[in-house]
Amino acid sequence: MVKHNLPVEPLKDTESIKRLECLLEQEPSQGKLVAANGQQIPIPEPVYQVLREVVHAMALGKAISIVPQNREMTTQEAADFLNVSRPYLIKLLKQGEIDYIKVGSHRRVNFQDVMEYKEQRNLKRREGMKEMTQFLQEEGFYDEDSCELDE
Repeated sequence: MVKHNLPVEPLKDTESIKRLECLLEQEPSQGKLVAANGQQIPIPEPVYQVLREVVHAMALGKAISIVPQNREMTTQEAADFLNVSRPYLIKLLKQGEIDYIKVGSHRRVNFQDVMEYKEQRNLKRREGMKEMTQFLQEEGFYDEDSCELDE
């Protein structure tokens, strides 16, 4: 993964990103890049869709990471991605929650496997929150009109 540390002007960049997001939302058709010499290059649809998603996330102030799906990660990279400790990740690997391979004495995990685990974990969390909210409503501890939960 290539990382760039470029000087950023937050306010100026935020405004530009939001303008770009509006433009991408208004243009349902394929975009084009314009080279310095004026040559126009059509952006392939899959690349255009990724661009729209990245710009949307950035407009919301979210951090962006682009990783090839078949990329192998170290246990520390996977732990950082999942926002858990490395020992906890090792426990998950040993329990078979996430597949891994051994390269010498080191464990490696596939990025796609880590993503699938994260998605399942998030789904279980959402289901748990729904069950808890339903229980609290049934017991009279939660008034549905008092606050709204985002789905």
